[in-house]
Amino acid sequence: MMRRWFSPLLSLPLVLGLAACQPEPPQSVGDTAPAAAEIATIPDDPDPALWVLKDDDTTIYLFGTVHILKPGLTWFDEAVKDAFDRSDELVVEMIEPEPAEMMKIVSELAIDKTGVPLRDKLDPEDRVKYEAAMTSLELPLNAFDPLDPWFASVSMSLVPLMKSGYDTNSGVEDALTSSAKAKNLKIIGLETPRQQLGFFDNLPEDVQIRFLNFNVETIEEMADGMENMVAHWANANIGALAELMNAGLEEEILYETLLSNRNANWAVWVDDRMDQPGTVFMAVGAGHLAGESSLQEQLKKRGFTVEQIKY
Repeated sequence: MMRRWFSPLLSLPLVLGLAACQPEPPQSVGDTAPAAAEIATIPDDPDPALWVLKDDDTTIYLFGTVHILKPGLTWFDEAVKDAFDRSDELVVEMIEPEPAEMMKIVSELAIDKTGVPLRDKLDPEDRVKYEAAMTSLELPLNAFDPLDPWFASVSMSLVPLMKSGYDTNSGVEDALTSSAKAKNLKIIGLETPRQQLGFFDNLPEDVQIRFLNFNVETIEEMADGMENMVAHWANANIGALAELMNAGLEEEILYETLLSNRNANWAVWVDDRMDQPGTVFMAVGAGHLAGESSLQEQLKKRGFTVEQIKY
């Protein structure tokens, strides 16, 4: 049975940039066929959830994204496209940095400063499991030894997805940003690249290691878990997305750092933005728009009415 599974791909777009800073994934594709009884079905016509809040002169659409998808999924149509076309500006979690800047940030934040190899930080039993996972991914055992546990955790979680056909250039933000540039829309980032990686890098090392161990334990489920998550997103199944977001985030510091605190900060941004006229298309990770600490719930606490658009 599939265990509960969390992916930062519901939460942090910058993790995709890490794909350029890790070993190239093997070209051979392993057996990643999902168990039919466990995995939801991606519809032929995906209709992800879309919300709106408005007053007399301001409208803000809220759209949940997935930061990595398989090519060819047609979600950018109907109500989503209509809302985007009505908008004057696009708001995303982060504006992607140039590759050189990304490498600079990674070198400053992801490289371990203690000189202790990653594998030497793991308990003997956890080290055996970690090395087995690296072998299953066809990666050198020492590939992440000079790096912090959080970087190893996020990076290795991308490998089975890329082997299964997911493309780091096919995420929702890529399509939205390209369209916004073509229309000369203003594009705003809620966070900086350094902030996003800092969310992980500032976690205590023991928390980083437990997060790494969780991903090691679920590495064989990553592709099925991602397929399931995308299906729930495509079917606007918000409850299921909320449950997925809780998986792996039982530790309060992880939940607060990656989800609830950021949602609270974004609610302040939305509150301030509602004082200015215009129409905004705000696209953030789908996990931020699901669950009891969602952005919508934070906005309701501030007195806003957020309605889901049915289409």
